[in-house]
Amino acid sequence: MEYVPVRVSTLRGEQKIDFDLFIHLRERYVLYIRQGDSFEGDRLDRLKAKKLRKMYITAESEESYRRYIDTNLQKAYDNNSSSSIEDRAAIVQGDQQANAEAVMEDPGDAKAYSKAKDGAAKYVDFLVNNTDGLKAVLDIENTDKDVGHHGVTVATLAVAMCDKVGITDATQKQMLSLGCILHDMGHLRHPVEFRRALEQFSAEELTKYKEHPTLGAEAVKDKKHFDQQIITIVMQHHEALDGSGYPLGLVDKKIDRLSLLCGVANDYDRLVTFEEMDAKEAIKKLMIDKVGRYPLEYLNALKAVLKEQSKI
Repeated sequence: MEYVPVRVSTLRGEQKIDFDLFIHLRERYVLYIRQGDSFEGDRLDRLKAKKLRKMYITAESEESYRRYIDTNLQKAYDNNSSSSIEDRAAIVQGDQQANAEAVMEDPGDAKAYSKAKDGAAKYVDFLVNNTDGLKAVLDIENTDKDVGHHGVTVATLAVAMCDKVGITDATQKQMLSLGCILHDMGHLRHPVEFRRALEQFSAEELTKYKEHPTLGAEAVKDKKHFDQQIITIVMQHHEALDGSGYPLGLVDKKIDRLSLLCGVANDYDRLVTFEEMDAKEAIKKLMIDKVGRYPLEYLNALKAVLKEQSKI
C-alpha cells in the first residue's frame, strides 16, 4: 500500500475526517486516527508534544483529504460561519503554519509560494474582519516551539500593529504577513539549536545564529516567483535603527519599514516562545532594551496591541 505525507498543521477543528491517519513508526505505518473521528483537543496536544510535523494517509485518500482541507478553510474564512471563532482561528492558524512550512522546506516550489501568498491576503482579511479572531489566534500556544507557528504569531502581531503606525494599504499588509511567516527560513539552514535564550549561546553559536537572515535570503534570491519585498524582510528583520543590527548593520531610513515591524514582533515572540518569558516581562524588556533600535512608535504600537488583546 502506498502512503502519502500530510502536514499535522493542516489538521484542525471539529470537522470529522473521512480518511484514516497513520504515523510512521519503526519502518511501519501505524493507524493513529480512524475515519469518522475529529482532530482536536488532547489528540492534537499529544502530537505537538511529540513534535510530529507530518502524518500519513493512503494514496487512495488524497481526494478525501483535499475535500477536508477545502471544507475547513471555507468554513473558517466565512464571516457568517456558525463555528466558534476559536475553531475558525485554529483552522486559519494551522493553514498559515502549513504554508510557511511548505515554502521554507522547498523555496523553489512556485505553487507552494503562490498558495502562501494568496493565503496571506485571506489571513489579513480574517484578522481585519473578525475582531475576536486576533485574540483567538494569539491564544493558540506554541507548545512545541515550532518555527512555522512562531512566524504566524509574528505575522499576526505585525499586521495588528499596521493601522497604529499608518500602514493601511492591503497589499502592504499582505506582503508583511507573508514576509513574517517566512522570516526565519534561514534557521532551517544552519546547525544551531535556536529555540533557547540567546544568553545560552556560545560565541561560535551566536556567530552562526546571526547568519540566518543571510542564509534565508540567499536561498530565495534567485527564485523568480519570490517577491523582492519578502526577500527584504527575510534579510532585514534583525536590522536596527542605530546600526547595531545584523547582518548588514543598516541605519535609520536605509532599513525597510515592514522589516522593522517584523523585527519588533519577532523580538517579542522570541522572548515569549523560545525563552519562555511572561508576556508582561517580555514587553517590559523590549521597551527598555530596544529603545533606539526600533522606532518608539512601533514599540508603543505592539504594547497597545497586547493590551487590547488582554495579553498584558
